[in-house]
Amino acid sequence: MSNLIAGDEEKSAPVDGDAIAPTETAPVPHTSNQAEQEKKSSAIPNLEGNTGNQSGDSEQGRRPSRAADGPYCILAERQKVFIFQGIAPSFIGNFSDIHGRRPAYLICFTIYLAANIGLEIQNDYAALMVLRCLQSSGSSGTIALGSATVADISTRAERGKYIGYATMGVTLGPALGPIIGGLIDHYLGWRWIFRFLIILAGVYATFLVVFLPETCRAVVGDGSVPTAKWNRSVWQIVSSKLQPSKIKEPNYDSVQKRKRRPNVFASALIATEKEPAIILAYGSLIYCGYMSVLSTLTSQLKTQYGFNSIQIGLCYLPLGCGSLTSRWTVGFLLDWNFKREAARQGMPIIKNRQQNIEKFNIEVARLAITIPFVYGGALCLIAYGWVMQFKTSLPGPMVMLFFMGHLTTGAFSSLNTLIVDTQPGSPATAVAANNLWRCLTAAGAVAAAGPLIERIGIGWTASFIAFLWLLFSPLMWAVYKMGYVWRENLRKKREHSV
Repeated sequence: MSNLIAGDEEKSAPVDGDAIAPTETAPVPHTSNQAEQEKKSSAIPNLEGNTGNQSGDSEQGRRPSRAADGPYCILAERQKVFIFQGIAPSFIGNFSDIHGRRPAYLICFTIYLAANIGLEIQNDYAALMVLRCLQSSGSSGTIALGSATVADISTRAERGKYIGYATMGVTLGPALGPIIGGLIDHYLGWRWIFRFLIILAGVYATFLVVFLPETCRAVVGDGSVPTAKWNRSVWQIVSSKLQPSKIKEPNYDSVQKRKRRPNVFASALIATEKEPAIILAYGSLIYCGYMSVLSTLTSQLKTQYGFNSIQIGLCYLPLGCGSLTSRWTVGFLLDWNFKREAARQGMPIIKNRQQNIEKFNIEVARLAITIPFVYGGALCLIAYGWVMQFKTSLPGPMVMLFFMGHLTTGAFSSLNTLIVDTQPGSPATAVAANNLWRCLTAAGAVAAAGPLIERIGIGWTASFIAFLWLLFSPLMWAVYKMGYVWRENLRKKREHSV
């Protein structure tokens, strides 16, 4: 699986120092000493906030108690939420690539907090619909910001262990949200769901203000370039006053060139390139299958087992645990395989030095992990569908949900890592593009899943989704075999046009 592309041995030859592009891999640290010390303080509140803001899916945990609203009202709400969830990061991601992560985070948290306050006091369906769309707009922006922050503070050789946290909210939020929502709805009532989200958002916003430093390389470079005082964390302000001797000389050469103004269409334009378009399309297909299962799990558990809201919420726990554990397995495998491929292709790995991928086949390093996870996830999806179809004892579907969550999340995280790797100048925009296509396609998949299950059953529906994963998997093999060549040709074309 790890063989070099036939005929491309020269392109995958060892990288010498003269071949390294100064903006990609310079003989200087990727991050400054203080940035290295701040890596944990920037990663923890940032990635926790990303996961926590996905808890808008807590609303799904009270779906059984909203039966009076009608299935079409609930479906319409879900579709509109998906649409706004997909579009919002296209604005905030490109904005953050130019003006910084902290201002973008503050905008997202302000929108999210205001929407939850409105949701807690609203009393009619129209207000619920509008505020849910606003809520999803605020929360979804943090997905792009989380992955972008990881790209700012980590090199490609260590990115796997961090990117899992950044993308965890995409799959862990929808899996664990119903548990929280079901418990709160059952014991305290639905308004407490939004009160809980207000408290949670306040806690994460506090972490952001106190600990999260600015990491955007177009603003602070390697972390040594000072920002405006309003854009510094409380921790940075206090530390600079208490320990002024530890402040390093700013390295202005490490600052990436800024674009003149944000471009809201930048995330859509990424899909016009061959390699990103294929990765985005297949990642969207995987996410559509995942959300088709999640969106129908509540109704399936109620129909097949007659569960109430709290029992249904607890049944999401195996899926959430599977998504959570994939962070360690996939993160380790991505970093391990990157180092293995680097050694085989002759590229040295130096701690805290960014790796140049102009002469490195990173597609092989990443997709060698992705493809087996996709095939394993497809098998688990088929098994889940049929054990649910035949109403086996509850452990059957719960075990399958665990492995499906683990493998599907792993595949999605590794594809997200590859997108960030191949778009080094605009990681937030790249993740926003991923978010845009997966949410827009998932809106259609969620709408079709329920009627399809009613027509052919959950077993055949799951088999059909898995069949689509397998049918289009040659797209991943195409990127595995030809992705480096496409990327190299595009780079030469851009250099020639300049």
